[in-house]
Amino acid sequence: MREKILFFDFDGTLTTKDTLLEFILHSCGNIKFLLGFLLYSPLLILMKFGLYPNWKAKQHVFSHFFRGMKIENFNFLCNKFATDCRYLLRPEGVKEMETAMAEGIKVYVVSASIDNWVQPFFDFAKVLGTQIEVIDGILTGRFIMPNCYGIEKVRRIKQVLTEPRSHYYIIAYGDSRGDKEMFDYADETHFRPFRH
Repeated sequence: MREKILFFDFDGTLTTKDTLLEFILHSCGNIKFLLGFLLYSPLLILMKFGLYPNWKAKQHVFSHFFRGMKIENFNFLCNKFATDCRYLLRPEGVKEMETAMAEGIKVYVVSASIDNWVQPFFDFAKVLGTQIEVIDGILTGRFIMPNCYGIEKVRRIKQVLTEPRSHYYIIAYGDSRGDKEMFDYADETHFRPFRH
């Protein structure tokens, strides 16, 4: 019998909102949030129409708000966000994860969001998220690997599989175009956000 392993998308699947926007709003406040997004609105519009790379627009926005911050201060914000904003999680999704873990099944969250703020939501599951560059304890505003979206999700999944692919029965949960390649790689797929 093959080993069952579960991979969950985060934003929209396990949460009710996109957490990049929620994290910036929670960490920076309304005024800084609005000014920052007004500044980058042309890029974001181009991104929506597929005329500018998703990861590049995301990196510009992230850099605007957090470049130059000490990593310990950033991680403090991440932990506070997870503590204060647990209402963003879909209870049915968390329950499904916890049930699988109780049965000894490995569970991963595969997300385009920064793993620093996703991981504190899940002390029982490993997060494979977008990772940020830190030099001498300071955030550079850049990502150290491709945005964990699309084919990058499959690449990250393959990194945690210690046995040949045929050893596993992979179940994937997602809700968007960014999960298509993960779905293609999985044995069983669930295209849906968990409902309240």
